[in-house]
Amino acid sequence: MKKRLAEGMTLMVLLLVLWNMAAHTDRMAEAQIKHFTAFFPTEGNSLEYGNIMKAKIAEVTGAECEELWLSGQTKEQALNSYIASGRYPDFIQGEKNLYEAEALIPIDEYWEEYPNIRQYMTNEQWDMLRQEDGHIYWIPQFGVTNGKSSDVIHDGEAFWIQTRVLKWAGYPEVHTVEQYFDLLEAYVNANPMMENGTRNIPFTVLSDDWRYFCLENVPQFLDGYPNDGCCMVDPQTFQVMDYNTTETARAYFEKLNEEYRKGILDAEAFTNSYEEYLNKLSTGAVLGMVDQWWQFYYAIYPAYDRQKLSEQGCDYVPLPITMQEGVENQWHVERAASIDTSSGLSVTVSCEDIDGALQFVNDLLKPEVEILRFWGQEGTDYCVDEEGVFYLTKEQSKRFSDDLLASDYFCYYSYFPRWEGMLPDGKNAFSLEYQPAEFLKSQPGDVQKCLRAYGCESYVDMIGNHKAPGNWYPMYSYATSLSDTTEAGMVYEQINEIKHEWLPRGIMAEDFDTAWQEYMDAYNACSPQILMEDLQQEVMRRICR
Repeated sequence: MKKRLAEGMTLMVLLLVLWNMAAHTDRMAEAQIKHFTAFFPTEGNSLEYGNIMKAKIAEVTGAECEELWLSGQTKEQALNSYIASGRYPDFIQGEKNLYEAEALIPIDEYWEEYPNIRQYMTNEQWDMLRQEDGHIYWIPQFGVTNGKSSDVIHDGEAFWIQTRVLKWAGYPEVHTVEQYFDLLEAYVNANPMMENGTRNIPFTVLSDDWRYFCLENVPQFLDGYPNDGCCMVDPQTFQVMDYNTTETARAYFEKLNEEYRKGILDAEAFTNSYEEYLNKLSTGAVLGMVDQWWQFYYAIYPAYDRQKLSEQGCDYVPLPITMQEGVENQWHVERAASIDTSSGLSVTVSCEDIDGALQFVNDLLKPEVEILRFWGQEGTDYCVDEEGVFYLTKEQSKRFSDDLLASDYFCYYSYFPRWEGMLPDGKNAFSLEYQPAEFLKSQPGDVQKCLRAYGCESYVDMIGNHKAPGNWYPMYSYATSLSDTTEAGMVYEQINEIKHEWLPRGIMAEDFDTAWQEYMDAYNACSPQILMEDLQQEVMRRICR
């Protein structure tokens, strides 16, 4: 008996020793993984502890990052709080005010040791990011393309419409603002309610805070120009034009005034917060709106899944809308042409391991790590056919499309730099959602049926695809980096304040003509010609470099 007890105690001690050794090994392994933090001033979802792909990426790169997002604050409040404290996360979305606060390290002083960062863009592209002291402080995360474009999603701004509206009308051709609103009005008159009794909202527009660009910049697109964001540029003469004062601008906002007074434009559009706007879209009741895809899609699709709204035809597709028939639209310009140099990923002065942080970014740009970020692991998350083309089985598709499963499993590091376009094999898109066959297959049934009705396979087919109009494009990358200490920067800020106040006022006015004239008077009092002259100089600098 004593012998058996002794043997049992010995076994227990041995197991305890082995358990402690295993635990120690796990702690040692964890200690070898470098931990970083990052803050991005936009809404996002933090990954759950134990995320499988995050752990796999950490195993490959030797590092991981805790991503922090806006929560209960505006962008300005969050950044000002960091600047006031002088303490920052390791990474941040770098921009002019952080540079001026001396919060960022000059990346170009280190990048020769990190070839994936150094070769991420051409010298010409990098030079667009140099600040007054000649250094580069941030890395654009989006629009840097390897090989040909893989655009299937229209990520930018558009007139969106639900598939049920188009199906009801027999999938008509809709090209002009007049046709668009006529269709919405006809549908809602025939179908005032959703299946559950919720009243349909024909049209709304996001105008909350900085997101009001969905309201103010539409005239440039309606005249057939791409999203330069602060002006239009003639591609032959390179002349800068002010889209705020064109006949098209007046006609468009007068049309919104008409639709507001008829009850087609949502009466709460100018008082809703961004969250309230998303909640409204999540009901499936909004038939159409102008917005950028990234700004609404990811936020509403979980609610669509739960409520099975796709089965009712509530998914959105973009339409190629202009002011007049026959005008070629440029709503979609290939992402490769749309590198935003006004901000990007930065390493802050609070980072205690700058080399480790840059090595992490360098490693995230490796092809094998990009595949982990945007596809997962071969055999588990995707398959490869005989031609080397990636595809998903039904079971694999289910995990990607299930919001809860995906949040526990996948780690995109979405606001860190990535090579877009094609993988080095030249056969596969960098990300599953840009793989043409997988894109169409992954779409809800109502979207698939709608695309096929128009002879399309993607959102880009619906709206048209365009190359960059010139090497000045996009001008918003310059305008958004203007300092309010410069004359042009002060004018730009004043103009934005005037538009934010007066456009809603004019749209809701009983007397549009008078309201528009008052708006133009207030607008011109800002001396917009100072901004336009500054933009003209920047256009000429860019085309002559």
